[in-house]
Amino acid sequence: MATPVFEEFDPASDCDCPGCVHWRRVLPHSAAGRHPAARRAVILAAAASTALGVGHTTPAPAAPHAPARPSVPAGDEPETPQGDKAPLHGPAGRPAGPPAPVKTPATTRAEIIKRAKNWVAAKVPYSMVKYWGDGYRQDCSGFVSMAWNLPGNEWTGSLDQYGVRIAKEDLQPGDILLFHNPSDPEKGSHVVIFGGWTDYTHTYYIAYEETRPYARRQATPYAYWSHSGRYLAYRYKGLAGGTAGSVPDTTKRDTIKPGTIKPDTIKPDTAKRDTAKPKASTRTPYPGRAYFGPGAHNKHVTQLGRMLVERGAARYYTSGPGPRWSDADRRATQAFQQAQGWRGRDAGGLPGPQTWALLVTGEGRDIRSGTAGPPAPPASHGVAGYPGRAMFRPGVTNKYVTQLGQQLVKKGFGKHYTTGPGPRWGEADRRNVEAFQRAQGWRGGAADGYPGPETWRRLFS
Repeated sequence: MATPVFEEFDPASDCDCPGCVHWRRVLPHSAAGRHPAARRAVILAAAASTALGVGHTTPAPAAPHAPARPSVPAGDEPETPQGDKAPLHGPAGRPAGPPAPVKTPATTRAEIIKRAKNWVAAKVPYSMVKYWGDGYRQDCSGFVSMAWNLPGNEWTGSLDQYGVRIAKEDLQPGDILLFHNPSDPEKGSHVVIFGGWTDYTHTYYIAYEETRPYARRQATPYAYWSHSGRYLAYRYKGLAGGTAGSVPDTTKRDTIKPGTIKPDTIKPDTAKRDTAKPKASTRTPYPGRAYFGPGAHNKHVTQLGRMLVERGAARYYTSGPGPRWSDADRRATQAFQQAQGWRGRDAGGLPGPQTWALLVTGEGRDIRSGTAGPPAPPASHGVAGYPGRAMFRPGVTNKYVTQLGQQLVKKGFGKHYTTGPGPRWGEADRRNVEAFQRAQGWRGGAADGYPGPETWRRLFS
């Protein structure tokens, strides 16, 4: 089951999810209240240099732990200068035509993301003055102008007129996050295309952006690496279908047309009523995979549970259903999926668009009464089978290390093993886990080689 990419989720105090790693990195080195002695030393040194006169200046001692931008991981946040508003450009940098009036050509989320991916794949180099072959300027605002298929090259001071303000929780692929600094537009102003949430807590998302050295796609902390509180979310006015039709960032399964009811992965279907088309008037739109799974807490989880209870899953709930995702929701969902004849990944316990379609339309088979249903395996942090981080540390020996290693090999991430895998945790295990995490698009503390609950869930899904 697939898509939105999810970073590690761990509510414990030593959590190494991207959000917690980010804030642990920021807070200890905040320039606001750290190293007062160092600041006094700089002031005294400056006074002494004045007293000694020119030619006898005393060098100011360097303050310890004082990187230029302690809140930004090295290599992650780009500089964000940009060009001004301009028309599309043709060969040799000549304007292709006079400035056009404000128009919002119709487009879809899929087309927006596709155009953004084309620039990322082409590694379009960053430039405030150059124009790519399609006529769009090669900076952040030109990139969004291109993806939105605007009639000209906009800048951060004008892009908002092509969109409508939306809330964080309403963000969907193809929307943008925009920061315009009116006092100094070239200082901090930036805009990125939202590609989908990367974790259940909505702390990281996939950002498509034009930046030095070239266009990129990267997991990014919400709303951005710096000036986070000043970014605003906008949705393109010319979006076909209005707010409907969310396009997941990385999966094909979520784009299956409604009505072709199959398992949540693309495999031949065995349920007799799976091909019955749901009635459009009675169908509640599928909210997306990001609303379900460990850490999720929203109204859609409640709705899912209630629909499952109506289909015979009441025995899985000792209380609820409620808005917080639990193992009861997973087991009930899995039981419903198995009732359709689905197995393996198709019955993983997380609802995809086809599971949702069957539930909201009353199609498919009910959960048979009297069946035991899937057992409740040991779980940590809401992830079935995950034994906890303590089982994967230098020097430990247990069956879970072997289980992890065997699954890594099965998934094609076992190249660092010269022997084994075996029960003793070693550097080969860590490097293979790191390779798997990086394959998910994770970086920094999220790809440290130690399996957290989300690594485990993805590895064994």
